[in-house]
This record gives sequence, C-alpha cells and structure tokens, in this order.
Amino acid sequence: MSAEPTQARRQASDRDPSRAHWMELFFDLIFVALVGQLAHGLHEHPSMASLLTFLALFASVWWSWVNLTFAVNVMPWLSRRQLAGVMLTAMFALGAIAVAAPEATGERAWLFAAGNAALRLILLALWGWQSWAAGTASRLRLLAYNGLTALLWFVSIWLPAPWSFALWAAAILLEVVLLIATGARWSDRVLARLNVEHLAERFGLLVVIVFGESVLSIVVVLSATWNPQAGLVAAAALAAIALLAWSFFLYGTDAMRDGLEALHAAGDYRAIRDTAAFLPFLIVAGVTAISGAIGAAIQHPEEALPLASAVSLWGGIAVFYLCNAAVSLRFGRPVRGVLRWALPALALTALLGVAATLLPAASVIYCTVAVLAYIVASTELGERRRRADASAPDRSSARPPG
Repeated sequence: MSAEPTQARRQASDRDPSRAHWMELFFDLIFVALVGQLAHGLHEHPSMASLLTFLALFASVWWSWVNLTFAVNVMPWLSRRQLAGVMLTAMFALGAIAVAAPEATGERAWLFAAGNAALRLILLALWGWQSWAAGTASRLRLLAYNGLTALLWFVSIWLPAPWSFALWAAAILLEVVLLIATGARWSDRVLARLNVEHLAERFGLLVVIVFGESVLSIVVVLSATWNPQAGLVAAAALAAIALLAWSFFLYGTDAMRDGLEALHAAGDYRAIRDTAAFLPFLIVAGVTAISGAIGAAIQHPEEALPLASAVSLWGGIAVFYLCNAAVSLRFGRPVRGVLRWALPALALTALLGVAATLLPAASVIYCTVAVLAYIVASTELGERRRRADASAPDRSSARPPG
C-alpha cells in the first residue's frame, strides 16, 4: 500500500468529505453524554477540586475527539461503511469512558484508562491501515503517537493513584509534543488533503450539541426543584445560554470557516492546528462549566453561589470570549477590531465575577443575562455599522479634482 492513495481509490468513496456524516454526529452524542458525566461533580458537589478534576479529565477525552476527527478529515477516501465501522467501534470505547467518568479518579479509574487505551488502538489500526507503507519514520511516529500512548494508558490500569494519573498525563503530553515537534515534516501532505469545510462543520455541530446538553441540564434541574423562583432563574439561564449561542453561531462559525480557508490557502499548518485542536477545547469546557454553575443557581436561588460555581460561571464566560478573541487573532483579524469587542466583554465579565461573590445566585444569573445581552447588542450594532460602511458608495471618488 502506498503512502498516498491512488486516484481510483479517492473516487471510490461514496460520501461527501466536505460534510459531516451522520455517523460522526451519532458519535458526538456519546461524546456529549461523556462531557455531561464528567461535569457531574460540578452539578452535584461543586468545589474547586471538582472543577480542576473536570478540566483535567476533559482534556484527555477532548484530545481523543480531535484525533479521531482529524483522522477522518484527512482520509476522504473512506467509504460510508468504513467510516461507520470506525465510529461505531470508537463509540464503544467512548461509552466505557462515559460510564467510568463519575468515578474516574476512584474505583472506575481502570475503566477510564481502558477506554482511552482502546481509542488509541483504534486510531493505531486506522492510521496503520492507511499509511504503514509511508516509510520507517512514519511508522515510528505512528507507533509512538498511538501505540506507546495506548500502552501507557493500559499499564496505568494496574497502578495505584497518583502514579496512574501521572501516566495519563504523560500519554497526553507525549501526543501533544509529537504533534508539535513532527508537524512540519508531514504538514504538506496533510494540508493537501485537509478539508476545512468538514472541520468547521464538525466543530460547529459539536458546540450545538454541547449547548443542547446545557439546555437539558436546565430542564432537569428545574424539574427536580420546581417552584416559581427557580422557574424565573431557569428562564434567565436559558436566555444566557441562548445569548452565548447567538454570539457563537452568528459570528464564530462563519469566522472559523473563513479563517480556516485563509490559513489553508496560506499553508499555515500551525495556525490550523491551534485553532482546530487546542483553542476549541476552552470553548467547550467553558460552556460546560457555565452549565454546572447554572444548575447550582436554580437549586438554591436565594443563596450565594459556591466559590467553584461562581468561578465556573464568570470564568466560563471569560474563557468563551477570550478563546474567540484568540482564534480571531490567529486567523489574522486586525488586532484593533478584535480588541474593540473583546476588551469590553472581558471587563464586564470581570465585574460579573465580583457580583458572583456578593449577590444571591438568582441575582447573579440576572446580571449574567444583562452582561451577555449588552455584549450581543454591541456586537450587532457594530456589525450593522460595518455593513453600512461597506455598502456605502465611495464619495471620495465622486469629488471633482482639485
């Protein structure tokens, strides 16, 4: 098997590689269920320890999602059935991780590790099938990136904490280092096959489902603690999630697609890597953290938010806008234009952080809605002015000379 697929093999695919396949979306449902399981501690027992644990565990499963998404993206010749087979197999591994998630640092740590090891072995088999004949260097990278890391996860099953957790961190760190260190050697071959439309659509659809999980958590918590005040807080919380979704889907998704296309045309693999693999982690983690804080506010609207919930709320919003600003800058947007909306958003979020330590939970949620509504309204007005300026005739060209 050659390192590059033949033209006949490229044409053998019966799917559109520029669009996310239904089986990829089906896989994402399991992924979001896993995210909800990981965030269980933020809902039930909010503490700084549970927040840090969520972020650490989520980093490992996010990286698995990125690896699998990227592999499918640069293998456009995979048929629908081949893709479905890969996704369904990966779903069982991800399902094991989801079952283990609530006790991933306790009695189910072995299952969490086994699921992660299985995901690496699936990727090892997929990449080996596609590119084993690419040469010794490619084989060594493949065996290190997916094989050695799978071994680390597997060995950790029999180690006690904290040594098992140290191997988990080492496995993730090894993958990140290899991606950064060896990217330049094979970026040209990858860029030739990279489909930015598929990448932007996959991430956008994942965020849709994550927002949906946040809405579901609002409904579940309200149903369990139904009373008029909880209903008002839940309605405000839904408005807050809707405003975040407005910001992302009316501006973020188009900016990501256009930005990735520009980076792809420029051959900037590093910027694509940063904006498609590293930075989106913060957006998804931030939205999930916000969801946990909202649940605590609905349950106890008259009490002050626990410290972890307060940090999750304003920190999640700050990370959401900070990450969007970083992505915009990485896409080459003018610094002045990005700062025009990013600085007010972050300043208001900082004030929200102060309010979260002083006011009852219900009042904090109402303030959150006011802050997000102001950010969205300001962005809309700025966008309207930009469109008006762009469509206005150039009066300077109509002036008489002299």
